[in-house]
Amino acid sequence: VLVCDVSGSMAPYARVLLQYLHAAVATHRRVEVFAFGTRLTRLTRELGVRDPDLALARASEAVADWSGGTRIGHSLGVLNREYGRRLGRGSVVVILSDGWDRGEPEILADEMARLRRSSYRVVWLNPLKAAPDYEPLARGMAAALPHTDHFLAGNSLASLAELATILEDTR
Repeated sequence: VLVCDVSGSMAPYARVLLQYLHAAVATHRRVEVFAFGTRLTRLTRELGVRDPDLALARASEAVADWSGGTRIGHSLGVLNREYGRRLGRGSVVVILSDGWDRGEPEILADEMARLRRSSYRVVWLNPLKAAPDYEPLARGMAAALPHTDHFLAGNSLASLAELATILEDTR
């Protein structure tokens, strides 16, 4: 399960990450993809076409809150309540976000705890982590980290390769 932040603060990374998500959907049958800003949008069907340009165009049309604000806790709550049973208890959930959140950190912490209980692993990719002096001080990131199994940078091909290794090891 891949969940990508497409808010304004993630704009420099969103297109590359969506290309990665498209490749994941194209090569694996059991992949679900979602995007969020202030609300959650399922993108598995939109990214399921072979043509990457068409897939990205369809995904950007489907997401109403592209480059807007961020409500991670609310979006994960929708994921938990509306899709949790369909995704299965053994899922690996990958969240791609910088952790900047306009919502209440308590809601994010509660939804991350629920997500962690219902999944096999939770991996968080934060492109800001690549900076040598980065500390997870944003309220959202600080609330999410205790419920995360792996915390990666997600800003380069090397970090995506590290993610691939983690996913392969969990199979």
